[in-house]
Amino acid sequence: MEPLVSYQSEESYAIIAIKNGKANAISHQVIEGLNASLDKAEQENKVVILTGQNGIFSAGFDLKVMKESPESAKELVTKGSQLSLRMLSFPKPIIIACNGHAIAKGAFLLLSVDYRIGVEGDFKIGLNEVMIGMTMHNAGIAIAKSRLSEVYLNRSVNNAEIFNPIDAVKAGFLDLNVPETHLLPTAIKVAMMFSKLNKKAHVETKLKVRKLHLEVLANAIELDLAGEISLND
Repeated sequence: MEPLVSYQSEESYAIIAIKNGKANAISHQVIEGLNASLDKAEQENKVVILTGQNGIFSAGFDLKVMKESPESAKELVTKGSQLSLRMLSFPKPIIIACNGHAIAKGAFLLLSVDYRIGVEGDFKIGLNEVMIGMTMHNAGIAIAKSRLSEVYLNRSVNNAEIFNPIDAVKAGFLDLNVPETHLLPTAIKVAMMFSKLNKKAHVETKLKVRKLHLEVLANAIELDLAGEISLND
């Protein structure tokens, strides 16, 4: 059986790919695979390129798990928030090559890395939690606040507005868009550029820049653990 998360090591970078069905859902197994792959990239001292499948990066958390019970939803969301916290403080640069749609946790992952490249086309990017009946969790608000302007924060978090790739750059979900055939070559080019950064200076500066946001996110995860997370009817 093909793994849900693959790892491909190159000289200066590693490509981590999520491959979990049509929606490329973020499940417990996917989070475990991502953490294991990040462990490997850290050990190998590699810049990370994180990507999905043709036409979709990820449509978010596995809804089967989310609908099982408030407890199962809380467990998965907490693991996802902890993954974002790890990615935001990861000692190596992380680039997302966003293959297309990125919804809910897929979009939150875009907000959890150093550089985001999308593809041109009729794709949807954004946070649909309120639309599908989920009161936005504290950690989600903290992640969004750290990367989106106040105008787009309200449009994204409160109103569940979904953006095309062009507007997703304006909102702060993406840094640029390229034709589909240019996605991975562009990500590799950026990874090669990032590989020339002084690694110690990169991580120390990143942690200084994000210090307050990381503290707020860590506290938000604790608040979510003390509360309830579920999908409302």
